[in-house]
Amino acid sequence: MDKKFGLMLVIATALISGVSVFINVWAVNGFDSSVFTFAKNALVAILLFAIILGLGMFPELRNLKKKDWRNLVILGLVGGSIPFLLFFRGIQIAGASAGSFFHKLLFIPVIIFAFLFLRERPSWKVVAGALFLVGGMFFLVLPKLAWSSGILMIGGAVLFWSLDNVFAKHLLKRLSGNLVAFGRMFFGSVFMLAFLVMVGKGRMIWSMSSTQYVWILLTGALLLLFVLTYYNGLKWVKVTTAASVLSLGLPVSIFLDYAFRGVAVTLQSAMGIVLVLAGVLFFIMADFPEVRPVSADGRS
Repeated sequence: MDKKFGLMLVIATALISGVSVFINVWAVNGFDSSVFTFAKNALVAILLFAIILGLGMFPELRNLKKKDWRNLVILGLVGGSIPFLLFFRGIQIAGASAGSFFHKLLFIPVIIFAFLFLRERPSWKVVAGALFLVGGMFFLVLPKLAWSSGILMIGGAVLFWSLDNVFAKHLLKRLSGNLVAFGRMFFGSVFMLAFLVMVGKGRMIWSMSSTQYVWILLTGALLLLFVLTYYNGLKWVKVTTAASVLSLGLPVSIFLDYAFRGVAVTLQSAMGIVLVLAGVLFFIMADFPEVRPVSADGRS
């Protein structure tokens, strides 16, 4: 696998994310958000373990050092439990647009944390890309946001996920993407289960309706595709590039929302999409110097 294939995986993640955020808003309705989050994350952890066994990767799991296990436990807490609980409660309150908007601002704290902990210095292309992305997201979503406690929860989740991204990038120097994804989801599920038991919600896991279990299967499948593509892609590209590419999921969520409501794409939304695409391109050019924008005469 090389950097270009890693980039393609992250682009696939962005498309999956756009669909997932839209569907999760419908799925989480009627659920206790923490029970819903635990159930689908635990399903993904089980499926990831099955994939590791099926791909013959169990020796890699068995040979992990104590330091590796400790790091995966930390990743599960920071990325696989707390932010999920915050995010899905947040979108129950604030809605899909708020969830998609703030989740796609992930690249901003990632740039800061990558500089502090990974020594990734932001170039002028990264700065330009960030400005384009923020402008594009403003045109797409911000005028429609209604501020609420849900937005604070989503914002907190994004901060945790930005730390999760940077820490995962560090772990991927020596571990495979599948293994990092499994550790994050497995230990995250363990922490969430402990939380549910402590607050007296443990029994709710087994008392859901058949419709709710269907929603868990659907959203769990999307989450499985998300973590498989993202962490295997993140291994090969800069964390700032990966986080910026996730912004492509926002136009996907917007399109799905418009299509569901039968609303035509506005000029404002079209401008936002163009700015988001331009911003992502700048991040990609920062990570892939051979990429050049095409001029009007067709030459790079």
